[in-house]
Formats: sequence, C-alpha cells, structure tokens
Amino acid sequence: MVVVRNIQIKLDVSEDDYEVLDETFEQFRQAAQHVADYGWDDNPYEITDTKNTLHDETYSDIRKRLSLQSSLVQSARNLASTALGNCKDRIIEDGENASKPEFQGTVVVYNSRTITYNDGHVSLATTDKRVTAEYVTPVNDEGTPFEDYWTDEWEKGEATLHKRDGTYYLHVAVKKKVEPDSSGDESENGVVLGVDLNVDGYLAVTSTGTFLGNADYLNHKRDEYERRRGNLQQTGTRSAHLTIQSIGSRFARWSADYLHRVSKALVREADKNDCTAIAFENLGNIQERISNGSKFQQWAFSELQRHVEYKAEEYGINVDDVAPAYTSQRCSHGKCGFTHEDNRNGDKFQCMKCGKQLHSDYNAARNVGWRLVQHWLKSGAERATCQLALKSGTLNANGHFRPTKLLG
Repeated sequence: MVVVRNIQIKLDVSEDDYEVLDETFEQFRQAAQHVADYGWDDNPYEITDTKNTLHDETYSDIRKRLSLQSSLVQSARNLASTALGNCKDRIIEDGENASKPEFQGTVVVYNSRTITYNDGHVSLATTDKRVTAEYVTPVNDEGTPFEDYWTDEWEKGEATLHKRDGTYYLHVAVKKKVEPDSSGDESENGVVLGVDLNVDGYLAVTSTGTFLGNADYLNHKRDEYERRRGNLQQTGTRSAHLTIQSIGSRFARWSADYLHRVSKALVREADKNDCTAIAFENLGNIQERISNGSKFQQWAFSELQRHVEYKAEEYGINVDDVAPAYTSQRCSHGKCGFTHEDNRNGDKFQCMKCGKQLHSDYNAARNVGWRLVQHWLKSGAERATCQLALKSGTLNANGHFRPTKLLG
C-alpha cells in the first residue's frame, strides 16, 4: 500500500523573483476562477464539475488571456473542479447551503511537470522563467516531520505554493510504499498497546510504562496565549489585531509540533514492542468526561489520536478505541480485576483486594489495552492469542503473563 504524508517547508526566495511569483499567483487565481464561473449554476444539478468538460470549454480561453503554461492551467482547472464538486455534494447530498467558489488567496498547485526537486533547492514554473528557491529546514530536525518524511525513502510529489506575511511556503505531498496494513484475524491476534490520556500530569501513559508529554505544560502555554490575546483585544488597535493573528499562528504551530512529538513517541513505543494495535479510550467518552474542561484539551486529545492514526499506518499498526468505564478504578494486576473507586487516590493506585500498587495512569493504560484484548476475545473464537503489552512482557487473554525474552 502507499502511504501519503504532507510536509510544509519554508523557501528562501530571491527578492528578484517576488514579482514573477506574485504574478503567477494572480494568474493561477484568475484561471481557477474562470473555470469556477463557467461550471457554476444556481441549480446544483446543473453544476459542471467534470474535468474533461471543463477543460474543453475553458482551456483555450485561459491560454489566450493568460501566460500560464499548459500544466499550470490544468492544475487550476483541477482545483476549480474539486471546489465545484464539493459545493455540489454539500447542496445535494448534505442539504447544506453553498455559494460559487471564489478564489482569493495566494496559491499555485504544482505537479511533476511544473516542479523539480533537488537536494537543496526546488525549481518552480512561473508565468515567465523558472524560479529556483532554496529549502529552509530546521538546524536540528530531530523530532520534527523533516526527520520522518524529508528523506530519500519518501517520494516527493504534488505541491502547493503559498505566501503568508511575505514569506513563501511549499506544502509537499510525499509518499512511500509500505507493507499492507495488518487487519482481520492477523492483527486481532497480536499485541495491544494501551494508552491513557490525561488533562493534567503526563499527557499520555502507555501499558508498557512509558510516560509521555506534559498536559500541565501544554495547558500553561495555552493559558499564556489566551492571557496575551485578551490583553491585545482590549487594546483594539490594528497593530494589536495583527499581533493576535501572529501569536495565534505561532501557538498553533507550537502545539501541533508538540502533539506530533508525543504521537511519534507513542507509535515508536508500539513498534518497539511489536504491537499490532494501539488502544485509546473512546474520544466521545473522554470529551463527555471533561465537558466542563477546556475545549483546547478536547482538541488536543483528538489531534493527538489523529496524529497517531496516520503515523501508525506507516508501520501497519491499527488504532482502535474502547469504552473507558472504570479503567481508572479496576485493578490491572494479573487476574485480580477488583474494581472500586477507593482503589485510586490521585496518582497512586492501590488495590483494596490484592494490595497491588501502581501509578494510577499506568494502571489505567493497562486496563485500556486489556479492554481491547477482551473485546477481540469475545468477538471471535480464534482470537484468544491476542495479548497486552506490559513493561517486561505480555499478558494474554487468559491472564497469563509472559516475560520478555532476554538476549544473552
């Protein structure tokens, strides 16, 4: 199977090339708008979104009016066709309101004929000459998307060029062939990594005893941003408004990168322990549990799980969720399973029946993973070999612990 990822990279563009790139943005916008104008109809059933028809009816006119090369004209047509199709579906299938697509931003879509990737720079087609721009990559890419995807293992494909605050960015689609995703009985007889997510303390804790991220720090950074935004809103000046946009973008990038790092560590932990599945608490149940808490926390949980899902796909690891009822109160030790609210006291868990003491989040993570193991066991007669990944081994569906084999 082919896995596709997207990565944003900043470009170092010579000032001498600003004018031609800006003209390319404008002509690409005009081309896309011309196609959208032709394809639109107030009767949604009459909207034309077929690429071949749009090409036949608009290509010659665009080529006469503009100096875009043919491949860029086709990319503009494809962009408009997709936008028209989305509007048509929203109106007819979803019963929503939609108006004719209006292209106003600065974007150019590049394909293999209009973009050339080199080791340190990229070459872009424009309305005139080709423009060469150097990549601006992090000095230290450890823990960033560049470490994972900006490598020779990933093939660079279609890209979109954007301009924000005077700076040019390239959004590149990269792809790689990987082994087919484990599915069916093969994955459901495998090893499960349980994950407990938290609104304070450690952001994520695994059934293998790995503690990742800091929810308190994440919330602290969010509170700092909200306080500064509130102060700027009271100022009410245009400068303050622009600053709000700037700090908002910076915080969004920072939080996305933070969650990316945690999700990457989670998937690596699953891969290291030969897991074929990662189990989370059901996101809907989590949101209900913290309904009085921050919407940001709910977003962070959702975003973290989304990152894990697409990263796990590369390793052939499934991601599933389970009902979280009593995962924080149940004893996860062996066959005990005693459940009582007094078992947990803050970060400490001590079973009132067997006396087992664990970190409460670690205990909950074990139960989350165990819940998925039990679900698989009950849903098929041949799935009794599925196991839960623990610190030093695995626990099978019958409650028997198997220690990790030591190499010697």
